[in-house]
Amino acid sequence: MSKPTNYTYNPLDLQLSEPLVFDASTLKRGEIIINMGPQHPSTHGVLRLEIITDGEIVKDVIPHMGYLHRCYEKHAEKLPYNQIIPYVDRMDYLGAMNSEHAYVMGVERMLGIDTDIPKRIEYIRVLVAELNRLASHFVAIGTYGLDIGAFTPFLWLMRDREHINRLLEWVSGARMLYNYIWVGGLYYDLPIGFEERCNDFIAYLKPKLIELQQVIIDNKIFIERTANIGVLPLDLAINYGITGPMLRGSGLKFDLRKVDAYSVYPEIEFDIPIGTGAMGTTGDCWDRTHVRVAECFESVKIIEQCLDQLLTDHKRTREFDPQALTPKKIRPKAMDFYARAENPKGELGFFFRTTGNTDVPFRCKVRAPSFVNLSVLQAISKNVMIADLVAIVGSFDIVMGEIDR
Repeated sequence: MSKPTNYTYNPLDLQLSEPLVFDASTLKRGEIIINMGPQHPSTHGVLRLEIITDGEIVKDVIPHMGYLHRCYEKHAEKLPYNQIIPYVDRMDYLGAMNSEHAYVMGVERMLGIDTDIPKRIEYIRVLVAELNRLASHFVAIGTYGLDIGAFTPFLWLMRDREHINRLLEWVSGARMLYNYIWVGGLYYDLPIGFEERCNDFIAYLKPKLIELQQVIIDNKIFIERTANIGVLPLDLAINYGITGPMLRGSGLKFDLRKVDAYSVYPEIEFDIPIGTGAMGTTGDCWDRTHVRVAECFESVKIIEQCLDQLLTDHKRTREFDPQALTPKKIRPKAMDFYARAENPKGELGFFFRTTGNTDVPFRCKVRAPSFVNLSVLQAISKNVMIADLVAIVGSFDIVMGEIDR
């Protein structure tokens, strides 16, 4: 049927190259359709996987989202910029500080106050963001161990994550959803004695990370379960827009903390771990997990340098006010603006459309790394075992809150 001459574009008219659901009438002999989720411990949230299997072999898989509905973007169209921050926390609820950092930097750049932020505030932001990156990676690595049958690492990592949660609760008053990084500053300065206690925690954590390396990454059973499984070639990763540890696991040194050099990251020394195929093929599940473990060591380096700065060059002063630059009314000029930062799962981006005559954004679109990373699942999961599909999904480290944003 031809479209009328006055036809306007409708995205629902697109002819998709892949079906959104499988047609049972096209199944071959011996194939069946099964569902994994949406309530399934190995789908890391309310994710439903529709799978065509031939015995234990996965012939095809389609991920289905939409069971959570955070509705972040609709909330953002009704609220002033400063009141949106608590909703930012609720997308990737395991890395809320990192998400706040990305959002706030975007608003500050639109206002033109990003270069006025005091260095003490910038170092505190990076400090709490890297603590939260550690906590997020601990959940990713620990639950991944559960996915493939290792229980002990999960208990160890939840124990150490609890130390981080208590530190961040001391700073902000909340365990996971912080509303701590504000436009123009912070909710409050670090509590007295925080830097010293954080130093004690880092001294405690360093040998624990070495143990983690030995019990997971260097473990023979773990290597056999993850090496050469779920291989994501670099060209495929780039074509799908994959970012974060998944992209670096495929061998590309791309980290926005280095590429965009935002906040005080240019003043801090740290490395960008990448996958090299040391135990199998570059871009496999082992490489992705290895990158996350290696990034924990790098986050420790960053935290130590931030603490050194906060204890020496940027000490607490009686006159220091972390809310001094926080605007009472946030009203950017009319513009389209995109800001991004490296959160634990990849590039978190915020697209703002402003009208210039209100303190409520006309549009605040989110580029969520978990959503983009999940899109490659179908391409790398064909003809694998069902048990290996569990290993592949776990290696993505997705959070459904930012997928169903």
